[in-house]
Amino acid sequence: MEKIKHMEFEIKRWSIFLILMLTYILVYFHRMAPGVVSKFLMADFNISGTGLGTLAAIYFFVYAVMQIPSGVMADILGTRTAIVAGNITAGLGSILFGMAADFETACAGRLFVGLGVSVVFVGIMKNNSVWFSERVFGIMSGLTLLVGNLGSIFAAGPLSALLDVFDWRMVFDGIGAMSLILAAAGFLMVQNRPEDAGFPSLVKDGRLPVSRKQNLSWLKSLANVIRVRKARPGFFVQFGMVGGLYAFMGLWGIPYLRDVFGISRAFAANHITVMLVFFAGGSFFFGWVSDRLGKRKPVMLSASLMYAGSWMMLIFLPWSPGISGMTLFGLMGFAGSGFVLTFACAKEVINPDFSGMAVSVVNTGCFTGTAVMQPLFGRVMDLTWSGAMDGSARIYCATDYQNGFYMMLAFAVAGVMGALKIHETNCRNISV
Repeated sequence: MEKIKHMEFEIKRWSIFLILMLTYILVYFHRMAPGVVSKFLMADFNISGTGLGTLAAIYFFVYAVMQIPSGVMADILGTRTAIVAGNITAGLGSILFGMAADFETACAGRLFVGLGVSVVFVGIMKNNSVWFSERVFGIMSGLTLLVGNLGSIFAAGPLSALLDVFDWRMVFDGIGAMSLILAAAGFLMVQNRPEDAGFPSLVKDGRLPVSRKQNLSWLKSLANVIRVRKARPGFFVQFGMVGGLYAFMGLWGIPYLRDVFGISRAFAANHITVMLVFFAGGSFFFGWVSDRLGKRKPVMLSASLMYAGSWMMLIFLPWSPGISGMTLFGLMGFAGSGFVLTFACAKEVINPDFSGMAVSVVNTGCFTGTAVMQPLFGRVMDLTWSGAMDGSARIYCATDYQNGFYMMLAFAVAGVMGALKIHETNCRNISV
């Protein structure tokens, strides 16, 4: 009987995890797709680099603003509410984006997409913290990002190939419909805690730490989380490392390769696909290595230094599209994925009852950095743009992009500084 109950528990938690992962794949698709469809967006809505950056960044602005509310929602209302509401909102937003006749409507669609997907990741982290034991949280965080990045990979090379057959609008309408289907699946299958599904709590089983239960309002709880200094460095790691990386992978990487090297959209997308594959694999690798070593800080610091070094290589060393370019892009994606440990570091210095808020506070750094970098990069390029056009889309030269890359390097250095301040937890919760 005990074995049957254990099997039922495993089936239940992995079924929930599957629904959450399918949802998270779509989150990453929306995050990275604008780079592939950038030329269509500039032509259809007659916008400049600044306009394109703004359209893409709306997702990240909303995502950043919503991280704190997302953490509160995950801790107070639970993962189920977050996933169902998020999928409905993002689905309708994606359909609106695909049907947009003008720039303003497209921005509204991106806003609703960002609003919907903003609650997903924190909800997944909350789910992992109550359905899986503490000793595998680093691995589960890496696995989450590994699977989620399948959406990023689809939004690169495969999406480029899909655009040869389908209109970009039809693709986003189809993705919106998939989100609505996942909302229904989440409502039927997802449970907030093992106890809600008739299973014993992992706390009672001794696989999660017993917290000091605090009867505080969510506002006071959030204030307590923000006041924990040991949790703050993760924000700056994400702001510096992931802010620039997402801006490059999700928007400016493909236009850069296409404009400067004159290669096709498909070949440029293949470089970003390689970058995303290594980013996905690195997310799992760094989580596994950290759990295996029982250390967080040295692993994260090594990754941040490698990431900053990859930007120096892109800016100052000779390389070209093809093997050397894909190698460099792969290295950058792999190193950048080391940020995944910031989630474990944040969770391990905060009372377990508020793990959702802790993750959300740190995760704000990623999307604040990206929201700032995407339009800022476009603005810097517009300042030196020569006036070259390809139909209705602007064409930028190597110098225009190079000016933006110096900002990317500065962001990467900020990430290294944040990693230096990370507090070592030895892979255990030090708050209880």
